[in-house]
Amino acid sequence: MTLSWKSRRSKLWLVALFLIIMLGIFAYYRQIKFGLIVTAMRDYTSWGIYISNFVFFVAVSLIGSLMSSILKLTNAKWSTPLTRISEIIAVACIICASIIIIVDMGRPDRFFNVILHGRIQSPIIWDVIVIFTYLIISLLLLYLPLIPDIALCRDHLSSVPKWQRKFYRFLSRGWKSKPEQYKIILKSIRILSIMIIPVAFAIHTITSWLFATTWRPGWDSTNLGPYFVSGAFMVGSAVIVVAMYFIRRNLHLKKYITEKHFDNMGKLLVLLSLVYLYFNINEYLGPAFKMVGVEGEHITELFTGKYAPMYWMVQIFGMILPILVMLPRKGRKPFPMLIVSFFVILGAWFKRFLIVIPSLQHPYLPIQNVDQSYREYFPTWEEWAICAASVAGVLLIITLFMKIFPIIPIWELAEEKGVNKEQIK
Repeated sequence: MTLSWKSRRSKLWLVALFLIIMLGIFAYYRQIKFGLIVTAMRDYTSWGIYISNFVFFVAVSLIGSLMSSILKLTNAKWSTPLTRISEIIAVACIICASIIIIVDMGRPDRFFNVILHGRIQSPIIWDVIVIFTYLIISLLLLYLPLIPDIALCRDHLSSVPKWQRKFYRFLSRGWKSKPEQYKIILKSIRILSIMIIPVAFAIHTITSWLFATTWRPGWDSTNLGPYFVSGAFMVGSAVIVVAMYFIRRNLHLKKYITEKHFDNMGKLLVLLSLVYLYFNINEYLGPAFKMVGVEGEHITELFTGKYAPMYWMVQIFGMILPILVMLPRKGRKPFPMLIVSFFVILGAWFKRFLIVIPSLQHPYLPIQNVDQSYREYFPTWEEWAICAASVAGVLLIITLFMKIFPIIPIWELAEEKGVNKEQIK
């Protein structure tokens, strides 16, 4: 249940990811050397696709709490093969979200000043605290259920490199499949599963407050918290579906990740899409009905202006189409789910772009006597390269994890099949 290090396809995939990351590092070197002037961010559009990427990664990371906590606590056993997939996605995304926010800083060497001298009244400090807390709990939720499976790898994978066997011995921490060991792990997992739910809701709610506490058209709304959370669960579920499809195919896991899992994820995705569509209508209906001042200008630019093609593509392909396709049972088969999930993910990323950028271009004070370039925003190649590198970083973390550890929780599935815990050796 681990990826091979030796296959040609695997090597090409790793090389491609490393090349994208190296390009991103070079672009960031240029940004450090010449400053943020190499980006398209200026006085008015001071947040760009770095922040869009940050919000997107934070959103995707919420799937870890949904799959490994909410569904586990509700005893939804069908989700067991998906819990580890969701947790590594959550960990990878929250790590890269933390990195991208440092990249956005003009002086990353002063990052620790945020911690040492930050004002507790600021939502930025709340965001730093909750992201760090969520990362720690997610790492524990990934590691603790992994210990029995690491012990299995330690005892049975004799063909792996010597460093890998030593790594298994170190991480298994003397695991011997004793009842008291299982009791401690199960109790710890349950406590962490309960703890992560409020933290998960807080992480994206507080991220939304970074916008909602700023007086800008499109941001000045009490709806942003639940709006962000519902959208996060939707895109996170779509990412899980894409991961399920490729893991199932490349690791030959059709026996464990079945069409029933796709069917259930399809139903879940339809439900989450409907909830998000409701919040989306609620977010725009009020300002669109009034069409007052800069709020009206902002809505006009989204509905019929320069951002209209992107806006309507997000609404149609990112929200309405998934519902229409997945409502019939045939639409919840693996391949249709893959295509629909790709649309949801792309729509979610562009949705974050639409949340961040247009609002900054319509300040309440009029823009006067400035160069035209200060009014517009289109990302430079450095910004695109860094954002692509962050996505490649997420994929690299997931790929390396799959090469070293079982991506399916073996001991949990064995227990569900009726195998005694002490026999899982």
